[in-house]
Amino acid sequence: MSKAHWLALASLSGIGGATARKLIQQFGDIETVFDATDAQLLEIPRITEAVVEQLRAVSLENVQQEIYALTQDDIDLWTWDDARFPKLLRALRDAPVVLFARGALKKADENAAAIVGTREPTVVAISIAQTIARELALRGLTVVSGLALGIDTAAHRGALDAEDGRTIAVLGSGIRVIHPRENAELAERIASRGAVLSEVMPNTPPRGPQLMARDRIISGLSRAVIVVEASAHSGSLDTAERARKQGRLVYAVPGSAGTEGLLKGGARRLDAEALDFDALAEAIYAHKMQKERDTPPQQGMLF
Repeated sequence: MSKAHWLALASLSGIGGATARKLIQQFGDIETVFDATDAQLLEIPRITEAVVEQLRAVSLENVQQEIYALTQDDIDLWTWDDARFPKLLRALRDAPVVLFARGALKKADENAAAIVGTREPTVVAISIAQTIARELALRGLTVVSGLALGIDTAAHRGALDAEDGRTIAVLGSGIRVIHPRENAELAERIASRGAVLSEVMPNTPPRGPQLMARDRIISGLSRAVIVVEASAHSGSLDTAERARKQGRLVYAVPGSAGTEGLLKGGARRLDAEALDFDALAEAIYAHKMQKERDTPPQQGMLF
């Protein structure tokens, strides 16, 4: 029943990866968390009486039925106990408690690069994103993005254009609620050549906080994040910041307000007209990721 216990824990409001990690460290395994007394649970930081009340109200039998329904829809449930859960992601302090997945990951997907940017790109930026994705995929790197319109879509399509190219889409909605709807067919193609992933309950519509939270998963699955085109307040800048904290490489293509800001902060420059894809792929493969950083960087050294 451990998978049901994991899904039940993930369904509790107020429980994220950091708190789940503290619970496992304290009690040893997921089943023992549910067997713990109220007093024992309340000793854990961020576990409130309201959270304990939610936990006691869980019906594991109902959760098990939901897991069966997921299998009927060809949706997998990956937990921290599952070898299929991405190793790079599980190492994060705030790793998702569970992942809902369509498709499958391979060992090679640990060598991945995220390509992100604006939802309203220029024609030139679309071409750049698609080309970078295709060329990295041809060199064996998996391309990660968020299935959004614009640069995300171009990145996924570029990876799929490469022979045997692989790509992973991370949703900010439930896996039964593909967002945006225009990319439903693309999501099917991605599931056949990689995976579509979500950390939120399967029927959850897209919401702002979820879309922001998935940024850490996009960067967490990747060795590098490449921002192609972004406004000064683009969500892709959040992905870049998450990547920096996670010890990933951060690249930016010059020419937009957001990417110019990243370059001033220390991101690596990618000149679209003079890209050495072999060198770029080699740098991404060779990158040894540092431990997540909690402290702010020195001024002027954001990356």
